[in-house]
Amino acid sequence: MNQLTEQFNQQQQQPGVLGQASASREMEEVKGAIFLAKQFPRNVFQSEQRILDSCKRPALAQVAMYQYPRGGTKVTGPSIRLAEVLAQNWGNISFGVKELEQRPGESVAMAYAWDLETNVRQEKTFTVKHSIGTKKGLKQLTDPRDIYEKVANDGSRRLRACILGIIPGDIVDKAIAECEETLRGNNKGPLKDRVASALKAFKEQHRVTQDMIEERFGYNAEAFTEYDYLELIKIFNSLKDGMSKVEDWFDKSTSKKKKQSQLAKSFESEKQDDAEPQKEAEEKKEEVKPSVAEMDFDQGELSFD
Repeated sequence: MNQLTEQFNQQQQQPGVLGQASASREMEEVKGAIFLAKQFPRNVFQSEQRILDSCKRPALAQVAMYQYPRGGTKVTGPSIRLAEVLAQNWGNISFGVKELEQRPGESVAMAYAWDLETNVRQEKTFTVKHSIGTKKGLKQLTDPRDIYEKVANDGSRRLRACILGIIPGDIVDKAIAECEETLRGNNKGPLKDRVASALKAFKEQHRVTQDMIEERFGYNAEAFTEYDYLELIKIFNSLKDGMSKVEDWFDKSTSKKKKQSQLAKSFESEKQDDAEPQKEAEEKKEEVKPSVAEMDFDQGELSFD
């Protein structure tokens, strides 16, 4: 017992020992990763082919792009899902999000991406408040799981920027083009059915009606093309990732206006239906039956007893 107490006291007197051991271990891990990257360098052509093959999967192509409005224009780019696929298939890249420090009410985290072959590194340090915005105002987070998810969600955007900062731009452009081709060539069902599924998803998950979507595009959903379908997917991913809000894309008053106009039309039609019988009755009243004096009789055909 005395030995354990003495050992604990020594650790308290030398708080830097554990930190130095941890740093030394991490340094050795980094050296080992760099050594393996030098021993087994990436084949650029094979890496590019793996990326393009991955982009041919419809499941990835549907979530590969995001889009949100800014300053009267729309900003679009590869999503975090596509960035992760790029890093995984490009090879010899270390990337992730680390929580450096957790303070009362906030966390300090770092997103990084490191090409172990070329020693090119991108990192971004940021602060995450332990709160989320709700309709009733800011809600403070106390559950460790909620805090972890908040840090991971905010870190994913920085991580995407770090990954795209070390992968060649032409590879990223080719991946985006391949994802768009995959969506255009996705023949699992007719375009009309895919558009109908998209409209259903908008209504169920974001309460965006078909009238609101048609108001934005300026024409009926029956006239949508493949490019309009791609536009819907980008907007849906933007709303799903929290990059934008429904109000940024759609006018919520459109649905109400449509309902009011339909009610007005139905009221007018009912009014016309009620007016027609009255009009016919009035026309019948105005008709005057011919009198006996006005009738012409053929005396030859009449006989009196």
